[in-house]
Amino acid sequence: MGIASYPYPRAVQDYIAAYEMERRSRLLPRDRVETVFRYGAIVGSAIKSFTSLERGMEYAGQLIEEHEKENRSFPSGMVIFAEELTGGKGRFRRAWHAPVGGLWMTLIFVNNLLPKISQLLPLAAGVACCETIRQFYVPAHIKWVNDVHVQGRKVAGILMETRFGSRSGEEYILIGVGVNVNNKIFPPELVEIADSMAQVRGQSFRLVDVATDLLAKFCWNIGLLYLQENKLLKNDENFLTDYDNLMLARWRFLSDSIGRRVMFGFDVQQRPQYAAEVIGLADDGGLMLLHLEENVILTEYSGEIVYLD
Repeated sequence: MGIASYPYPRAVQDYIAAYEMERRSRLLPRDRVETVFRYGAIVGSAIKSFTSLERGMEYAGQLIEEHEKENRSFPSGMVIFAEELTGGKGRFRRAWHAPVGGLWMTLIFVNNLLPKISQLLPLAAGVACCETIRQFYVPAHIKWVNDVHVQGRKVAGILMETRFGSRSGEEYILIGVGVNVNNKIFPPELVEIADSMAQVRGQSFRLVDVATDLLAKFCWNIGLLYLQENKLLKNDENFLTDYDNLMLARWRFLSDSIGRRVMFGFDVQQRPQYAAEVIGLADDGGLMLLHLEENVILTEYSGEIVYLD
C-alpha cells in the first residue's frame, strides 16, 4: 500500500491502543501514559495524502489561508503525506531530495503552548523521528537540533516554519519531516552523507507502517509537552521530578552530540562561526557549548553543528 492511500486517522489511535500504550507503560504508570496520549491525540486529526506535491509546506500554507479566508478554525494536528516532493527545500533553501520510496510528511500545529514549552517542539520532532527509525531496528541517533543519522549519514531531516493567520492572528507551526525509508539512489552531492533505512537494514519497509508509527511517536512527544505545560501552570510541587522533562531526557539518550567537538554556525556550511565542545542540553532546549578558543560556555538556541570528530 502506497502512502497516497494512507488509511483513515483512526488507524493511528488503533495502533497506539494496540502497541504504543504497552510500550510506554513499561516506563510510566498506565494512567500517566493514557494522559499523555490524550494530550497528543490531535496529531493525525485529519490526514491528506497525495502521489506527488511540489512542497508540503506550501500546500499547508494554502490550506491555512483557505481556512483563514473562510473564517474557519483549523484542525490542529493535520498531516499531509506525499509519495514524492518535486520542489522540496530544506534550511537556507537547500534542495530537499524527496523521491518515491521515502516518507515525506508535513504536520500543521496550531500553537497554543506557552513559549517556553513550544520552543521545545524541534527537539520533540527529532525524538519522534529517531524513535520511529529505531523501532524498525535501524540504529539511529540525533544530531542537534533534530537531524537523524546512522554513523554520520543522514537518514531523516526536519524543517520547521512559523506562519501567522491573516485574519485570526493564530500561530501555525509547520513541521516538515523527511525520512529516507526505501529510497536508495541519491544525487552525487548526497551519496557520501545520506543513507536510508532500507540500505542500513538490507530490506524494504511498508511506508504505511512507518508512517503510522511516526504519527504515534509524535502523539507521545507532543503529548509530553502538553503534560509539562499543565504541570507548569498548576505549579504542582508534588509532581515527581522524573516526569518533568521526559522528552528532554529522551533526546539526551538518543543524541550523540553531547561530548563531541563541533563547528557551530547559523548556516554552518556557508558561514561557520566557531569550534566548540558540546557539554550538554539545557532544560530550555539550548545547546551548551564550550568555545574552544575563548574557553567560555555559550548556549545556542538556533543554528546547526557539524561534527569535527
